[in-house]
Amino acid sequence: MTNTQIKENTQAQVPSVDWLTDLNVFAVNRVPAHSDHVYYATMEEAEEASAMKMRHDLNGNWKFNYSINPDSRPERFYELDFECSAWGDITVPGHIQLQGYGTPQYVNTIYPWDGHRDVRPPEIPKDFNPVGSYVKYFNVPGNMENKPVYISFQGVESAFFVWLNGEFVGYSEDSFTPAEFELTSFLTEGENKLAVEVFQRSTGSWLEDQDFWRFSGIFRDVYLYTVPEIHAQDIHIHTDLDSSYKNGVLKVDLKLLPNIPAGSKIEAELCDQKGNSVAKKSSDLTGENSSVSIEVKAPKLWSAENPYLYKLYIQIYNASGELVEVIPQKVGFRKFELVDKIMRLNGERIVFKGVNRHEFNHRRGRAITKEDMLWDIKTLKQHNINAVRTSHYPNQSYWYELCDEYGIYLIDEMNLETHGTWQWMGVVEPSRNIPGNKPEWQNIVLDRAVSMVQRDKNHPSILIWSCGNESYAGEVILNVTRYFKSVDPSRLVHYEGVFHNRDYNDSSDMESRMYAKPADIEEYLNDNPEKPYISCEYMHAMGNSLGGMDKYTELENKYAMYQGGFIWDYIDQSLIKKDRYGQEFHAYGGDFGDRPSDYGFCTNGIVYSNRELSPKMQEVKYLYQNIKLNVDKSGVTIMNESLFEDTSNYDLEYILFLDGKELYRNHDQVVILPQSEGRFEYKWPAELLSEAGEYVIHASFKLKDEKLWAEAGYEIAFGQYVFEDIQKIAQIPSGKLRVVYGTQNVGVHGTDFTIMFCRKAKSLISMKYGGREMIEAPLLPLFWRATTDNDKGFSQGYTSGCWYAASLARQSVGLDVEEHKDKVEVTFTYKFSIHSEIEVKNTFTVFADGNVRVKSVYHGAENLPQMPIFAVSFKVSADYDQLEWYAMGPEENYSDRAAGARLGVFTNKVTDNLSGYVKPQESGNRTGVRWVNLTNSDGHGIKISSTSRPVECNFSPYTAFELENAAHHYELPNVHYTVVTVAGKQMGVGGDDSWGAPVYPEHLVNANEDMDFEFMIQPIK
Repeated sequence: MTNTQIKENTQAQVPSVDWLTDLNVFAVNRVPAHSDHVYYATMEEAEEASAMKMRHDLNGNWKFNYSINPDSRPERFYELDFECSAWGDITVPGHIQLQGYGTPQYVNTIYPWDGHRDVRPPEIPKDFNPVGSYVKYFNVPGNMENKPVYISFQGVESAFFVWLNGEFVGYSEDSFTPAEFELTSFLTEGENKLAVEVFQRSTGSWLEDQDFWRFSGIFRDVYLYTVPEIHAQDIHIHTDLDSSYKNGVLKVDLKLLPNIPAGSKIEAELCDQKGNSVAKKSSDLTGENSSVSIEVKAPKLWSAENPYLYKLYIQIYNASGELVEVIPQKVGFRKFELVDKIMRLNGERIVFKGVNRHEFNHRRGRAITKEDMLWDIKTLKQHNINAVRTSHYPNQSYWYELCDEYGIYLIDEMNLETHGTWQWMGVVEPSRNIPGNKPEWQNIVLDRAVSMVQRDKNHPSILIWSCGNESYAGEVILNVTRYFKSVDPSRLVHYEGVFHNRDYNDSSDMESRMYAKPADIEEYLNDNPEKPYISCEYMHAMGNSLGGMDKYTELENKYAMYQGGFIWDYIDQSLIKKDRYGQEFHAYGGDFGDRPSDYGFCTNGIVYSNRELSPKMQEVKYLYQNIKLNVDKSGVTIMNESLFEDTSNYDLEYILFLDGKELYRNHDQVVILPQSEGRFEYKWPAELLSEAGEYVIHASFKLKDEKLWAEAGYEIAFGQYVFEDIQKIAQIPSGKLRVVYGTQNVGVHGTDFTIMFCRKAKSLISMKYGGREMIEAPLLPLFWRATTDNDKGFSQGYTSGCWYAASLARQSVGLDVEEHKDKVEVTFTYKFSIHSEIEVKNTFTVFADGNVRVKSVYHGAENLPQMPIFAVSFKVSADYDQLEWYAMGPEENYSDRAAGARLGVFTNKVTDNLSGYVKPQESGNRTGVRWVNLTNSDGHGIKISSTSRPVECNFSPYTAFELENAAHHYELPNVHYTVVTVAGKQMGVGGDDSWGAPVYPEHLVNANEDMDFEFMIQPIK
């Protein structure tokens, strides 16, 4: 608690819908915000850390009525004699709009009423403001009888009134922090009627313009709780370290409820993880405010690398010496500070390898479960993500507990975003901005800061408080920063919005920007900066994205004041919906008839909304790894960039492959100190490298023992080296070929195979081996890929659409056949309407064993836009759906997103290459392809292999054009073919942002350059 706690409104006791637009009424009769600690009656219960007996869960079915606006609501439903038994049921916690009432709506920066109602803050639309009327009947639990009883609403969106047994209890706004009320004086014996009236829109809605689905309702837990005769309502844990970071001080500030009996005492005991007592201190309770300080010698320090937590037992005794309350509080000793313009944890420069994370589930929206959170925390740790920004609101308390325990650094962000008041269609225009410098908005905004800090202050995982998101800048937000610093000088304060108005630069301790390009970041860092730099949002991971991420992570070791960033974002916000035939699909904005909408802009995750990993995670895991493995022919140089932990928890495994086949595997213990470099030499026999071919060395660090977040043997860091000692000389097969020249077709016949070319179809049309036809549609030039979300963002359809046309239509201007000993060459020459000078020659060389070499040569021309892909494509039957690759993988990769891929042999199915991006688009590509076997269930098929240079390949159930023309997966046709695409080069996918940032030049396909590639098609019999 603090003197700057907002004074609750206790004057207005007659509830009124006018409060919804009254800036001065946002909390009526609400219990002051306090820490989220738990408490028990006995030490035994506290040590077990079981469910609190002094809490009673009210989750589950509630009676419910939905009204589209306040005028149509059942206004007196809270009265005892109001009959609501015929109402429907609704599940708490849960969103109203996901349980059959109303409509979910997704908008990004605009307000949901944009274009419908012309209102100005703090006004809200009156004719469409959905109201949820909730009723819950309960009996007071036996252990709460004749004791104070409170009710806690952990999250209600966006404003609500509470009645009990017909009497008004209280009112609250702020959707994402708890609202609690005392019920004691309103309770009756037997059944009690609890009534809650939830309004979707209120003054608070102007402050909650985050980039998310607009829901309403009681979406977090609701419970009753009681307190013992002496109760610490709030505790504030302070840990500090001396200048050497060796010894610490633990201070506990307590705020107790009034009327403390004289002679009451408090005892604080600190225990280590094994339960051993480290220190103990006791003192008398002389008033409502009390403190205890304990000196701790050489405490183990908390960090994400080693999140060591002590357990502090705060025991409160009454005047008779009876134990009345025990608070078990986990404590982490750590010091976070700004030293010489660099953020340091326990004295060491920190780098945030972070993500922004919305709370989301594809069926439950933001009403996520503990199981969701456990999956998330393990996924973060498994993929080297060490930090989360709680974008853009305080999360459930359990998330902070997990971050404390598993080790994740947090930017805890208050529930504030007013994007739609100052930026329109990308243009900054702050004349209507709130809160800005408007004093009338100060209290309602500061209340949100108070509620967050007071609840979350005891979590060591929180290093930084954030003043919110995209709300421009001004005196109101600057005062929030001042509040944070006044109550908690142990943490730094973040706010990105000062980038738009430097008059309020003191609002943030760090320079924070969104989607700044690497060159912009370097410009800042090279200009004698005053503050360390982070990207609070970068790498917009919308659809097939995250290309070029390495350009950001390279800055970590180049500039000390570059301290990392937070990918946007962790999880897609797509919702399950059924199509007209009753089949479920992942829906995005606009799919519910919601207008206005920002459509697919809600799908930016490196994790799909059903909590499956997207292929993008492969790159994140590699680029975020703390241990860098620089592999070469004789050994591996290991750079341990961890701040505190050596590599003794891991085994080094190294494997030697020849042409994809494993030759040797071994492991060893290599201990590299933190922030140090070491070297390990391989211990394999020298003769292993005597054969001709391509060698690959994989080196990795794997967990020696099971961790909370992964099993023993889990790989946490990886590196590879590829080399070719002696090049294999390809042998040209000998044999006779018979060439038949028809009026339309040219057939090349050999032993048990026929290869057919067609003048009319302008290409290869048949490859028949052993009576099995492989070709379902001819092999033709392809210059177009199904546009990705990023492609759409920089208008590739507009700027490069001519390549779409060139892929659909071409003119064959020549067919040349050359017969040689043991081979036949057939060449098609193509011209294109988009430019008279460009030309493609596809040469098919048929060998005596039935192998066909395909060479595609492109002659470029000036004044043409970038080419999405230079490739050839053809179809085979969908029966051929089994893939075995020797390529970069195992997940899809592109030229600008291949750092995390490794060269090896792996298998999947054709349907696996249709990645789960919510909008169909280019996906499933592999770079560095040496060969791919495409077979049916009987093992028959074809092998595609590179010759002089590796190629890129994709095997999809759909053509680029079918994907291009589908807005949802259910719009794609039934699968009849496997579409084979072999490319000399495909442009990268980009990812700096999704609204105009281009792919970097080195990852483009330039149409003015001459290009060629070749590959071999072989039968698999």
